[in-house]
Amino acid sequence: MSASSTSAPAALAPSQATSLSHPGLPPSLVVLLATGAGLGAATLYFSQPLLGLMADGLGSTATQVGVVPTLTQLGYALGILLLAPLGDRLDRRMLIGAKAAGLALALGLCALAPGVHALWVAALVAGVLATLAQDIVPAAATLAPDAQRGRVVGQVMTGLLLGILLSRVFSGLVGQWAGWRAVYVLGALLVAAIGAVCVRGLPRMAPVTALGYGALMASLWSLWRKHRDLRLAVWTQGLISVAFSAFWSTLAIVLQQRFGMGSAMAGAFGLAGVVGALGAPWAGRWSDRWGPLRVVRAGAATVALSFVLLALGEPLPMAWQLGLMVLVTVTFDFGVQVALVGHQTLVYRLEPAARSRLNALLLTGMFIGMALGSAVGSQALAHWGGLGVAGLCAAASAGAWLLRVASRG
Repeated sequence: MSASSTSAPAALAPSQATSLSHPGLPPSLVVLLATGAGLGAATLYFSQPLLGLMADGLGSTATQVGVVPTLTQLGYALGILLLAPLGDRLDRRMLIGAKAAGLALALGLCALAPGVHALWVAALVAGVLATLAQDIVPAAATLAPDAQRGRVVGQVMTGLLLGILLSRVFSGLVGQWAGWRAVYVLGALLVAAIGAVCVRGLPRMAPVTALGYGALMASLWSLWRKHRDLRLAVWTQGLISVAFSAFWSTLAIVLQQRFGMGSAMAGAFGLAGVVGALGAPWAGRWSDRWGPLRVVRAGAATVALSFVLLALGEPLPMAWQLGLMVLVTVTFDFGVQVALVGHQTLVYRLEPAARSRLNALLLTGMFIGMALGSAVGSQALAHWGGLGVAGLCAAASAGAWLLRVASRG
């Protein structure tokens, strides 16, 4: 299959991509998209604060229930690769509605699980269907006019990121008050409600390709070969994700070993990520104004400089080191989100008839980078301590910046 067959003759005309005819998106529609993306992504992290309650309630070991978040993330990765490309083949409005209905059912099955093995299966399915968040982001890019695409994508990404950051707070509070099953019941109801509102409130988005599923999946390789900017985006965001994951996967251990702090403080550090989430719409506006490549370079540079600063702060007194870690958490997370929004804006421009597939490839590379960062970060911590982790993060993000500086957009 040649690269050109990805878009012609199977691709439909760009004017057929949506029935929306007005020049801008109403704020209510952007809020709906952002809420749907945030809620879909939030379901991935419901289980993390509940593992102790699950073990007690199901009569299982901590090791057994610890598999639940792993299976949810695995399902999400599979869903991105296998289901996200369908957004180019089907009406995204109906696809979002169908996934929301399936996700609500899967969350309900989590709540009703009689044992840990049934919970494993339901959690895996829930992870696959939580990818409705990654149908909503390309939908926002499709509905937005060219001059506003970066801003709209940034606003929807803000909703997605806030959903991730606040999900653990929601899950922990509800679980403590009403039990872990209540978290999944409420989650199922909220997802079902947002799915119904999306089906009713979103305009019809006509398919942009007539490829069958097999050809659609085969076209991923064609898109990869065809678009150099896509390959650069995947490599660059993957390197940034190595740094992101290496930091967060080792933070709790560093806080415990160096400062004698527990997991609660590690969770509190996550609130600093709200600042990063608030940077997403600014990144979208900057992408519209100055171009996404400049925004990506700025985001990668911010991440690299943040970790260089963290490494240089090793000789400081403990109180100064802790304050520096808080500052770095804010600045590097901001840089990560800026780079991601810039990359999404750039990738969505490459081929409008393949936005869902392009997004799937970008995010698959990002999750591979995160998995690699967790593995390498733990080794760096074991051999060289916190300074080794900071050095690894600085090197990975500096590599991403150099890759983008060397590329011409």
